[in-house]
Amino acid sequence: MGTGWEPTPLPDTGASAVTAWTAARRALLAERFPGERIVIPAGREKTRSNDMPYPFRPHTAYTYLTGDRTPDGVLVMEPDGAATLCLRPRSAREGEAFRDRVHGEFWVGRRPTLGEAGRMLRIPVAELRLLPDLLGGARVPTRVLRGVDAGVDELLPGPPDAELLAALSELRLRKSPWEVDELRKAVDITVRGFEDVAGSLAEATRHRRGERWVEGVFGHRARLEGNGVGYGTIAAAGEHACTLHWTRNDGPLRPGELLLLDAGVETDTLYTADITRTLPISGTFTPLQRDLYALEFAAQDAGIAALKPGARFRDFHLAAMRVIVGGLIDLGIVRTGLDEAMDAGDGRYRRYTLCASGHMLGMDVHDCAQARAGAYLDAPLEAGHVLTVEPGVYFQPDDLTVPEELRGIGIRLEDDLVITPSGAELLSAALPRSPGDVEAWLGGLMNGTTAPIR
Repeated sequence: MGTGWEPTPLPDTGASAVTAWTAARRALLAERFPGERIVIPAGREKTRSNDMPYPFRPHTAYTYLTGDRTPDGVLVMEPDGAATLCLRPRSAREGEAFRDRVHGEFWVGRRPTLGEAGRMLRIPVAELRLLPDLLGGARVPTRVLRGVDAGVDELLPGPPDAELLAALSELRLRKSPWEVDELRKAVDITVRGFEDVAGSLAEATRHRRGERWVEGVFGHRARLEGNGVGYGTIAAAGEHACTLHWTRNDGPLRPGELLLLDAGVETDTLYTADITRTLPISGTFTPLQRDLYALEFAAQDAGIAALKPGARFRDFHLAAMRVIVGGLIDLGIVRTGLDEAMDAGDGRYRRYTLCASGHMLGMDVHDCAQARAGAYLDAPLEAGHVLTVEPGVYFQPDDLTVPEELRGIGIRLEDDLVITPSGAELLSAALPRSPGDVEAWLGGLMNGTTAPIR
């Protein structure tokens, strides 16, 4: 088994595109912690059941700083700014390649040699087994991204490092032009996934678990053109739309009801879109559904209009909520004046809106979540921020405070935007938003008279 093998070098594709940015990212992180060593692991495969792992997805910070997406790697940044990436070498043909079900080449595919990895990632690469020696040299203050790789935690025991977590999130708040382009790709593929779903709604209604049909149709597009979905697809029909993160997707699609589809494709570079549409399953809204959707559309428009450099991050949420609360007052559900209802000490309207109206977006669907409030939630927007605007209104099926005809209706409308020097660009503009445009779009795709965007 160990002899008679022809050399099989990887095709020389040159450096990965992301490596034009990774060195500068590492330099910025080093500036936050001068004189300290920083250790960032990729993470290990996690067992799903017995000897079967989940599909591996590296820790976001690791890939952001290196461009590598393989398991077990560890980035070590020294106090002088030097960086070394510790990786597993290519499987040895005298044993591991065919004996090791976890790492062997014949079991899981070919890894790059250390030299190939160094050329692709533009960073010095060392063999992973040398990591203890690399970390056991000079005694210097060391920060570790903990909870990602148990082996690294065992080598360098200590408590979680909140400062490092915050710094790794805050580095990613402003997206580079390359990152914005990757997010455009994610959004464009996601739009095609929504088109696929719209064209298959009639088929979905014929299945006992039509929500699964929708999930599968979208997932096919995500795997065909990207790495997969960026998060669990929410295909929530009827009253399931009142559950914010409905991912069981085991219910039917009934004509006359609504489908809330919240889905996003993750690119091969691990940037994800996050888009939601609430669609009439039969192709047209009932008068009541249309009125509620129009309220939601107006609220999202108000939120989008509030986006500009210098505006507070929370401003777009408050702008959207003023519209929704005004609508709830008109419906007789909220029984106070608008200013009183919006008062921070009141908040009763949150029974029907449940959560904030958006979040940062990037390599994580809820990106930069460990950033300090002063850098994110309480900070002004800046050019290069990418975020979602997604107000929603949800009338629970058992809520006695709303008229019976509204119970079990949930509507959310979500789009992805990048802050520009003069305002905001709607990255997902190719997907219709207004009630009339949604009906026209659905009608064309359901009847086969509109060609999907390709």
